[in-house]
Formats: sequence, C-alpha cells, structure tokens
Amino acid sequence: MGISIKYGYGCHTISGLTNHASFLRTCDFDDRLSTDRRQADSGEALPSRGRRVHNFIEEYLMGEEDQLHKHDRRKNGLSRKHQKKGYGMDSGKSDNNAFDQWGGKSHEYMKKADVSLSQPSIVRKQVDPETAKYFNEIANLFESNAVELEERSVICGNALEETRGKEYELATDYIISHTLQTLLEACDVDNLCGFLKSCMKVFPFISMDRSGSHVAETALKSLAVHLDDEEAYSSIEDSLNLICEVIVTNPVDILCNCYSSHVLRRLMCLCKGVSLDSPEFHGTKSSAILAGRLNLGSSQANMNDKQIHRKPFPHLLKSLVSRMLKCSRTDIKTLIVDQYSSLVIQTALKLLAGDEELFKIIPILLGCKKENIKEENFIQMDDVRDVLNLVKETSYSHLMEVIIEVSPESLYNTLFHKIFRNSLYDIASHQCGSFVVQAIVSNARSQEHMDVIWEELGTKFRDLLLMGRSGVVASLLAASHKLSTHEHKCCQALIAALHSENESQTCIVPRMLFLDSYFCSHNPAEWKCPVGVKMHVMGSLILQAFFRYRNEFIQPLITSITSMETNQVLEAARDAAGTHVIEAFLESNASWKQKRKLIVKLQGHFGVISMHSSGSFIVEKCFTASNPSMKEIIVSELSSVRNELSKTKHGPHLLRKLNVYGYAERPEQWKKKLESKQSVYKEFYSIFGSGEATSHRDDSLAVNTSKKKRKSTDMKQLRKEIDQSLTSATPFLSLKRPGDRVTDGSRKKSKSKKG
Repeated sequence: MGISIKYGYGCHTISGLTNHASFLRTCDFDDRLSTDRRQADSGEALPSRGRRVHNFIEEYLMGEEDQLHKHDRRKNGLSRKHQKKGYGMDSGKSDNNAFDQWGGKSHEYMKKADVSLSQPSIVRKQVDPETAKYFNEIANLFESNAVELEERSVICGNALEETRGKEYELATDYIISHTLQTLLEACDVDNLCGFLKSCMKVFPFISMDRSGSHVAETALKSLAVHLDDEEAYSSIEDSLNLICEVIVTNPVDILCNCYSSHVLRRLMCLCKGVSLDSPEFHGTKSSAILAGRLNLGSSQANMNDKQIHRKPFPHLLKSLVSRMLKCSRTDIKTLIVDQYSSLVIQTALKLLAGDEELFKIIPILLGCKKENIKEENFIQMDDVRDVLNLVKETSYSHLMEVIIEVSPESLYNTLFHKIFRNSLYDIASHQCGSFVVQAIVSNARSQEHMDVIWEELGTKFRDLLLMGRSGVVASLLAASHKLSTHEHKCCQALIAALHSENESQTCIVPRMLFLDSYFCSHNPAEWKCPVGVKMHVMGSLILQAFFRYRNEFIQPLITSITSMETNQVLEAARDAAGTHVIEAFLESNASWKQKRKLIVKLQGHFGVISMHSSGSFIVEKCFTASNPSMKEIIVSELSSVRNELSKTKHGPHLLRKLNVYGYAERPEQWKKKLESKQSVYKEFYSIFGSGEATSHRDDSLAVNTSKKKRKSTDMKQLRKEIDQSLTSATPFLSLKRPGDRVTDGSRKKSKSKKG
C-alpha cells in the first residue's frame, strides 16, 4: 500500500516503505506574498497532535517567574511586586522611576506605551497550499506509525531538503511548525546541521516568533543529543558558531523578545554542555532558593561543581556572551531592566561561574565607566547611586542576586564595601531589594563581612519581621551559623523580637510558626494561635536554622517547643511547615529528656500521624530519638494500622524501616534484635567517641560527644552502615581483626584479609 502525492510538475510515491531514498520533491512552486495567513488549509490541515501550547510552562521558562510565583510568594511575604496593603510598610509606592536614574524610560512605561525595540523588517511569505499539503501528508504518515525507525531518518532528510529557501515561512506557520519539530527530532545530524545552516540568515526571526521559537529550540535540543558523537562534533561546532555570529549582529532584539530569549538561553546551555531543563535554570521560587541557602549548600548559581553531561564548547559560550554585551553596551540600560534579557544574562552568569570572563562582564552590568576591574575606584559614585536605585526594580534585583552569587571573592568584597555597605537596611526594607540583601548575607565570605552586616541589621530583627522581610532574618541566621560568628547575638535578637521581657518564653515558637498572623494582630500581647491555618513557611525555615545552633544558645526555643500544648503539637505534625520544625528539633543537640517531652505528646497518635506523608517523617525521627521502651510504643501503634498504612505511597518504607511486620509476628524476637542493635551502637560509640560520654536516662542510647563537633552527615552515614551490617550474617564490630587499624569514621583492613 502506498501514499501518492501529486503536484503540478510531477508525482512522488511512498510505497511499501522501501523506496524512501527517492522520496524527494523536484518541483518548484511560485511563492505568494502575504503579511498574514488567514487560512487553516481547509480540510487538509495537520490534525491536532497535542500542540505544546502550555502557556503556563512557556511563560515559566521564558522569564515570567514573578507572575507564576505571585500567589505563593504573597502568602509567604516573598512577592517582589508591591502589594497595595501590607503591615508596617508603605506598599503603595511605585518603582517606575528607578530606570529614570539612568536617563531612560522605565520598563513598565515601555510596555504601557507599546514601545518596541528596533527590528529589521522581513516580509513573511504565505505557505502555498501544495507545500502545506505535502507536509500534512508527512505528518499523517508519521502519525500512522507506519514508518520504521531506520527509514524515518531518510524521510526526514528528504523533507528537510524541501524546506530550503522557505524555512522562515514554514517554521512560523502554526500548523507546519509541528511537523518541522518532528522532522528535526528524527533526522540525522548531517540533515540537522544542513537545515540550521540553510536558515541561518533568518534564524533570529524564526526564534522571535511564537511558533518558530519551538522549531529553533527543537533543533538545538536535537543537536545536544549528538554531542557525544565524535564524528559529528566539528559539524555541530560549525553550526553553533554560525548561530552565534548571526545573533551578535543584532543581539538587543533577540535578548528582549519573550520567545527568542528562551532559545538563546538554550543555546548557551548547549555550549556549556548542560541542559536548560535543569532545576537551577528554571524559575525557582524564592522560598526554595532560601531553603537551599539555609541548608548551607553551595551556591545555586555555581556550575563548576555540577556535572557536565556532554562535551561542551566553552570558547563559544564566552565569545557569545562577551560579544553580545559589548555590542549592546549602548543599550545596557534597557537590557538590565528588561524581564527577558535579564533572565538571559542571569543564565549566562550562572554558566560562567568561576570563569575569569566575569571580571569583564560584571562591570558592564554595573554600568561602570571603567572596564578594568583591577583599576582603583573602578566603581564610581554615580555607579553606586544607580545600582542602589536599580536593585529596587524587579528584573534588576533578580540579576543582582546572581551577580553576587557568582562573583569571585575579590569582586564580592568590592561590591560589598563600595556599593552596599551602609545601605543594607534601606535596601532590605524594600520588597525587591530585600532579595538582594538575602544574597549579600548568604554569600558573606568572612567575619569582617558579618560584623558589618550585624551592625546594620542585627538590631532590626523586629522591624524586618514586621515589614515581612523574614527572608533577610533567615539568611542572617544561616550565615552566622556557617561562619560561626554572632550566633548568640542572633538568638537573643530573635527572642527579643518575638516577646517582651514580662512575657513567658513559651510563646516564641508558636508566634514564629504563625508569623504573619502574629504581626498582623491589632493586639499582639493577647494573640493566640489560630486553628486550621497553614503555618508560615519562612517562620518554619528560621526555626529549622536555629535548631542547628549549639545547645546552649537555643534553650529558650527548646523550652518553648516542649511547652506547646498537645493539640498545637498535633496540628504542627499535620502541617507541612510544622513537620519540618519538629524534625529539626528531634535532630538537634537537645537532650533526650527534652526531646521526650515533645514525643510523649504524640503518644497515642502515631498511627494517625503516620498516614500523612509529612507526618511519617516525624514518626521515623521520633523512633530514632527514642529509648527502647518508647520505640516499642511507637511500633505497636503502627502495627494496629499497618494494613491501611501499607496502601499509602510512603507506608511500605516506614513499615520496613521500623520492622513493623516483624514486631506484629514475633514481638519478643523484635525486642531482642533491638537490644542487640543498641548494644552495637554503644560499643561503636565507646570506640569512636571521645570518652567524655554522658548516658541518658531510661536506658536510652549512650551518645558520646566530643569537643570537636562531628558533621551530622558523617554520623548519619555511619549509623546507616551499622544498620546495614546488622542485617547481614556478620556482626558489625566482628569485622575488626587484631591487625586492622581503627580510625575515626573509617576502618582500614589489612591487605591479607580476603572478602
């Protein structure tokens, strides 16, 4: 059975799926000029094939983070857009004049006036009906699944040959663009590179079109698939080099376009050898970014520690970014406040993290007159005033965050002292500027930086919380813990911000869990915990950060959380933010006696709590922190609901981890196994501890502490190894032989030992 496609100058047949190599149109058709396609190829249009019109995802990837995350950020006090009503702050001010400091018009004004950047005109030709029918037949052929994999590439190559000279018209056609995407995904690398080289002159215009941008992006995705092919590497490099050359001829239009800006980001990621679909290049919510900072991990923007998945083209990336900014230097004032170009530049900075090229790029983004960053006073007073005004603008505040995160130490030090010093509180008081201050604090490099930060912000905790700038407070806590400085002062400042001297300290944790509700109260002294209200995410993050502090600093917080009413503890155990606080407390350095006060309030409710996915983590942490008698109580409660719990997504893991089925079948054997494990733990700590041990009461596990604090991750790994070894036939400590050398955290086996 064959498919016959007839045209005015000839006939081509696809028959038996064996003669596809000759499937090539030899006819030429007259193109008709049209500024707008008003037909839908009546009756012969390509059927709907799940067009990627997920506007939510498109805008998410194309720089609409603020709009997409507006809802979540507003609830957590994270939105960078001013709200008409807020507590403790005049939210009615407009920042449209921020850009006026540069002598130009604000981005908001440009959008309202519908002012577009200069763009060369290009006449779009209409796709003639016979060409449309040709690609419609190909689309139907692929949809019928009648083409085998090895012949699919041949058909794609032949079809792409037919696009020569008509790439712009076909790629920007709403219907045919889908077919082009399918062809580009299935063709070989030679035809792919051939298509890109053929459409090079119109590639920017294709990228700036709603439909064409998907075609351009698909072509780049397909190139990435072939990067591991050594034979294709040079062809891919040539194609990318041509794309870069055509982009730098007029980069401003491409940077500021909502469609082409995303294509440009994917191109840069391709040159780096990473995927644009990685989490760090999505519009990550500010709450997620701050959570990462509080975990004291590496910078979100640092790409040096990330695995490069494919063979990169670093020289093309540096050349593209450097030349784009140099060619756009006269328009840099527009680029840094434009929503889309700002996102492109942020991506470029993340990809170039750790590279010397940053010393050339960042001064341009700061508006510095001097290009050499090593020159004395390369940042002038005019530059400082401009930056301080612009950090209160949404797009530039995003950009400045990334600049701070990727800046080498010497450059960060210059930015800190020359621009932001003596202005931290003023910037932090602003909705957008507060995010910049969070980045400054989180990336502090020395105690000197922390001294300045504390001097300007340390006494302003209550004011910052009252204005809804809890993220600044959380960042300061994390930086203090990371650099081991001002920890005690931070604890005292938070306690003072949440309660007065004549109030009991028991109110601290509840007020932090309902931060917005407390500070919005007309009479804070008579405030009570609301019922059925979601707990404050930022308040939860702050408490989690505090429970990582040394035990002597957080006694008021420990007293507060252990004094909570049973119903308050149960409500926190059912809330996503509250569960993290309870977990952080159970993992803290608080004593077993203090932890037991909280655990007994959950007694009788462990079965119900375990049915919630977040609550199951609390049950597991309670089991780990408990003594043998309390462990048995927890498992017995889970045993009564094991059938229902096994049907949940998280239930099987919890049942297996606590060996609930083993307890239900043979409780006495379960107890003996638990006693054996406890014995091994004690023996382990007696070997690896410092000898300055103190045993908890109620026969709980004797935990040895040393003056030199161990890293929690190392201890978790050691406990995991013990648990794994206990499940094997050979006891953990029996593996040690007389000739082995025992070290802290590792055991070196003798060379003569086998197996």
